Formats: sequence, structure tokens, C-alpha cells
Amino acid sequence: MEKLIERFLKYVKYDTQSSEKSNTFPSTPGQISFAYDLAGELKEIGLHDVAVDENGYVTATLPSNTDKKVPAIGFIAHMDTSPDMSGKDVKPQIVKDYSGGDIVLNREKNIILSPVDFPELKKYAGHTLITTDGTTLLGADDKAGIAEIVTACEYLINHPEIKHGTIRIGFTPDEEVGKGVDKFDVKKFSAEFAYTVDGGGAAEIQYENFNAASATVTIKGLNVHPGSAKGKMKNSITIAMEYASKLPKGEVPEMTEGYQGYYHLNNIEGSVERTVLYYILRDFEEQGLANRKAMMNKVSEELNARYGPNTVHVELKDQYYNMKKIIEKNMYIVDIACDAMKSVGLKPQVVPIRGGTDGARLSYMGLPTPNIFTGGHNGHGKYEYAVVEEMKKAVETIVEIARLCAEKLGEKS
Repeated sequence: MEKLIERFLKYVKYDTQSSEKSNTFPSTPGQISFAYDLAGELKEIGLHDVAVDENGYVTATLPSNTDKKVPAIGFIAHMDTSPDMSGKDVKPQIVKDYSGGDIVLNREKNIILSPVDFPELKKYAGHTLITTDGTTLLGADDKAGIAEIVTACEYLINHPEIKHGTIRIGFTPDEEVGKGVDKFDVKKFSAEFAYTVDGGGAAEIQYENFNAASATVTIKGLNVHPGSAKGKMKNSITIAMEYASKLPKGEVPEMTEGYQGYYHLNNIEGSVERTVLYYILRDFEEQGLANRKAMMNKVSEELNARYGPNTVHVELKDQYYNMKKIIEKNMYIVDIACDAMKSVGLKPQVVPIRGGTDGARLSYMGLPTPNIFTGGHNGHGKYEYAVVEEMKKAVETIVEIARLCAEKLGEKS
């Protein structure tokens, strides 16, 4: 566990915040720096075929140590942190034997991580938590996953009595901006299936995720002096407000859960002359996503009829799809992960992902890739924290998946 914590604390110090506005790949230079340092560490612990390609993907191999013919499996995590909050100068704090009450993250700014706001904290009383200092995110999403994969590989190298097939490792850039596998070479990765290690609490396994699209709503206005604006001005900001008001009010992230989809106004930029609304649309059902896209267009048509043609323009772009359609044809992958969790004393929790991971897109690219937990919570913000005991269980689960794949899927050569 000490090695795991040491690794994680080192990784979160790298500023790997990705950017939606960048035209480079990876989107930020910090990700490349982290990639090369990770590659050096993978070589040091004894992994083979370690490489960082021109796109910043880190790959490596842990060779099989069994005489059985076992399908190659992959473990994948992403190097970037969310563009929504700074990942620079992260100052992690370790809370040992957590009392179950408030945690003061930053006394000066009165920033408190409280079970009043996050009731799930109560179940971690007595555990060791790693938190932020209230000024940045932590980066457990997904540096916890990276630390766990590296630690599991090191453990397998140091314990050759645990038989396993070929294990492929992949660390990706720009997952948080939806580009994580844009240039990922599935064929070169050479795995039959994989797991992203990019989830939440212990024992979670996920093979259902949202179907996702983005919607950019551009509103053209007409600006004249407000003193003589009557009958002339067309204020794009107020039209934008009207547009937002016409979408279903209860179908937003803060009012939905489980399998409920939503419209999420993620950003807004505007002036009287021009306003742009940036939405993401999410739904577990394909038809549900289609209905949401249709609603976006319907509202624009209504407003164009009122304010004039071409006042409102909606640009829709599909982002990823529910991996359930692919994984259901390969449920043995999920079964192995569930068995692994049971073997390390956990009760598997099959839950939907209210978001997306690299695994969703990889599954449609020919690499079935469900997602397993990391022990990270409250990602993307200053209240992010990781539970060390859950991180340790993630390492144990990875090791056990590798062992069970050899045991259950291996054929004598």
C-alpha cells in the first residue's frame, strides 16, 4: 500500500489538465512530459515493449508467464485531468483514520469537505483518505487508475508464482475532452479485450454508459444603441435565455440519476450581437438521444419563426455510444471481473456510467472494454478525494483478473 500511495502522490503533482480549445494532440504539453516519465518507470519495474508514440500514448507489455495459451488482455487509464478545474500545483492531503465528520480542506478560504454535502463520506469513517487542499482538483480521475495498474504489474513481476497471460498496458491522453482514443491503434495494441480502470467506489463494474452528443447553439443578434433600440435591437443574450428556458427543466444533471438522461448547459459566451450556448446531451437509449437532438432543433425552429430566419443555429455532433450493445456479446469479460472482486472480498456492484470512458469508444473500435473502480470520488473539482483502502482493492482486483483469465480462458499449448 505504501508504494501505491507514493506512486499516486507523485503522479498528481504533474499538471496534465487537458484543454478543449487546443488544436494539438495531446492538447497540453504536460501530458507528454508525464507520458515519458511514466514510460521510464514502466521500464524500471521490468515491463517490455515500453513506448510513447507520436500522439502521446504510452503502451507496454507484461509477457505471459504460463505455458497455457491465454488471450492477451489490456488495462487502460487516462493521463489527463479535467479542463474544468486546475490540475497545477496540486497539494494532496492525507487524512488517516477519518473520523466521519467535516474535513477542513482550506482553513483560510473556509473550504470544507462535509458529509452534509457528500453523505457517502460517512461510510469511510476509519479509512485513509487523500484530499485536495481546496484550490485544485486532486487528479484521482484518473491517476488513481494509472497508479493501480502500475502497482499491479509490479506485484505480478515480483510474484511469478501468480500465472497470467500477456498483459497490455495503455495510458491515453485527452480522455476528459473526448479525444482519448482518437488516434489509438487497437490492432497494434493486440489485446482481445481490456478494462479501463477509471471508476468510482470499490466493487463497481460498469458496462453501460450514456449515448452522448454535443450541441453548439449559436444565436445572432443585432446591436444598436440602447437609447434608440426599440423595434431594432435583437439581443442574442435574452434569446439565448429563452432558448434555455424551453428545454425540459427537470432534465438536467443536478436533478437526474441512474438511467435518467439530461441536457447540460456546460458553458455560455455572449454579447448582444452573438451568444453561443454549449450543451452536452446524454441518454442511455439511442432513441432517447435522438429525441433530445430533435428537441434542440425544434426549439431553434420556434425561435427562428419568432425572431427571423437564421437567428438560431444548432450544430449537433455525436460523441460516443452505449457500450452495452458490444459488451453484452462478451459478458464473460464482466463475469471475470466480478469473480475477481469476489475473490478479494468485495461484492460486485454493476452500475451504469453516467458519463463516458475511453472504453465506450474502444468497444466500438473492436476492443470490448468495460470499466472497473479506482476508489476515486467527486472527480473534476476541489472536493475530489480518494480512499486508499479502495485503491488497494483495485490493485488486488487487477491482479486477480489477470490470474483468473489464465485459469479460466487458458488452453494448454
